[in-house]
Amino acid sequence: MKPWKLLYWLLCTGVLVFLLAPIAAIIPLSFSSGSFLTYPLPGLSLRWYEEVLGGGKWLTALGNSLYVGAVATLISVILGTLASLGLMRHKAWWSEALKLVVLSPMIVPVILIAVASYFFLAPLSLTSTYSGLIIAHTVIAVPFVVVPVLTALEILDPNLARAAAACGATPGVCFLRVTLPGIMPAMASGALFAFAASFDDVVIALLIAGPDQRTLPREMFSGLRDSMTPALTAVATIMIVFSTTLFLLMQVLQRRSRKNSKIAN
Repeated sequence: MKPWKLLYWLLCTGVLVFLLAPIAAIIPLSFSSGSFLTYPLPGLSLRWYEEVLGGGKWLTALGNSLYVGAVATLISVILGTLASLGLMRHKAWWSEALKLVVLSPMIVPVILIAVASYFFLAPLSLTSTYSGLIIAHTVIAVPFVVVPVLTALEILDPNLARAAAACGATPGVCFLRVTLPGIMPAMASGALFAFAASFDDVVIALLIAGPDQRTLPREMFSGLRDSMTPALTAVATIMIVFSTTLFLLMQVLQRRSRKNSKIAN
């Protein structure tokens, strides 16, 4: 192996170790039989997973995160797909400005979005409600749907829709039979990104959610301030596994989307 290739692989390995070392340190602590975050482990036990998944505040928070994330993802997929179709159809100067507005939640710091959402929802009495939390999470989730769907629409051959219209298909039938199958992998990929954005949020939940809407990241944040036990590492491990599964699903969907685009071309 050439020296520069060896140096390249060493640098890549060093970066991976630097990124994965904190994760590798957290996961074993979740199996500790002790009550403190210490190495070496006093023993191995599943007691903290039983505490997290056996009921109580952790399971309630997990249910809240899944519910809010699922509803926000569904709404964001609908709104993001409609926005992408509109932005793709209109190529005027204002469409670029509108695209910037739609994608701004990916650029603006989340604390600013949280504060703005609070001042918008508070007069409507939507703070400390599921509806308010879902609305705020939808705002940050929509851009994650617009980006892949808009890219899929740009790749999709417009002649397919013209051919369907020439055969007598109505705009609705053309969308359901031609456009929708072509952008479905992008919609699914965007939905996974949107769900991950909602599921991992803690800043918005701190300002918008009430005692009954405590999500899993917010419960973890409270646990860091009150008492740090291996239960936190058990929750973190569950979230790591969940996020890794979402990432792998995204990779599968993106590969399928690229494969379909090659076949279409």
